[in-house]
Amino acid sequence: MKAAVVYKKGELPKYVEFATPIPQNENELLVSVKAVAITNLDKGKASGKHYSSEKISKNGFVVSSDCVGILENGTRVYARGITGTMAEKTIIDKNIFVPLPEQISDSVAVAMPNAVAGSAMALKFRAQIKAGETVLINGGAGFTGQMAIQIAKHYGAKKIIVTARNEKTFPKLLELGADEIISLKQDDEKIIKQIKEIHSNTPIDIILDYLWGHSAEMILMSLKGNGSFSNKVRYVNIGGMSGDTIQLSAGILRSVDLQLSGSGLGSWTKDEVKLLFSEILPEMFLLAAQNKLKVNIETGNLIDIEEMWAKEVSDGKRLVVVI
Repeated sequence: MKAAVVYKKGELPKYVEFATPIPQNENELLVSVKAVAITNLDKGKASGKHYSSEKISKNGFVVSSDCVGILENGTRVYARGITGTMAEKTIIDKNIFVPLPEQISDSVAVAMPNAVAGSAMALKFRAQIKAGETVLINGGAGFTGQMAIQIAKHYGAKKIIVTARNEKTFPKLLELGADEIISLKQDDEKIIKQIKEIHSNTPIDIILDYLWGHSAEMILMSLKGNGSFSNKVRYVNIGGMSGDTIQLSAGILRSVDLQLSGSGLGSWTKDEVKLLFSEILPEMFLLAAQNKLKVNIETGNLIDIEEMWAKEVSDGKRLVVVI
């Protein structure tokens, strides 16, 4: 079979002939792959930089971890792969997949789950969002941030504030449901002042953070209290696009009712992951099929994987490889 294979960490995947995987037991199914998204998670795992990266076999490994494909009985599904998924065939667990609505395309469906997991799991299980709450999304211009705006709105957020650097995306973010945008191109004092004013007028209940780094430091600094009663803020980190570490003043932790947590592989319980596949993803696929969830994608072919893998996309698009 044709596949995208990495032989050495840090190198681009190669379009090569690779051995077709064989199911090893009755719980494994062979799937004909139709589409695979290129995500920062899979890039990080392939490069060895993500905490969940596996050791590289001397024979190389097929990149990516999920796909849209066709079961042998003709059912079209979204699934995570037991073997790498950016190939003509992959192996999945017969008990862990989501049948897809007819109205949704392969490319749109496969683009969604990483972003849905990144936002919906954080909102439902870490932040426990309630209707009428105010949500700040740190890093809303990217694909996952744009999905997070829509999902937060769907879950009942009253007001959504977004931080972003790409000013070209600002009209799009407002169209998707953002109520206010804070430009991260401003100097620190202006950003902190703007967040403080928002928090004073409409207390922020939930922060979804896809950036971490200095932007997180500024947001946390903006929340620092003065000894009076404070609104509880649930701060959930999901990514680290702006850096893996921050400086955090102990005074911030003591002066505000702050719940600081993370949402990602390893932090979710088995029951939460079951709900992702049984309830959350099916609901989001249906919303997209009904055009109630906007999904911004760009597609390419498996044979062009080196170019696709290295490509920098703008304006919050998700790259999808069609097979």
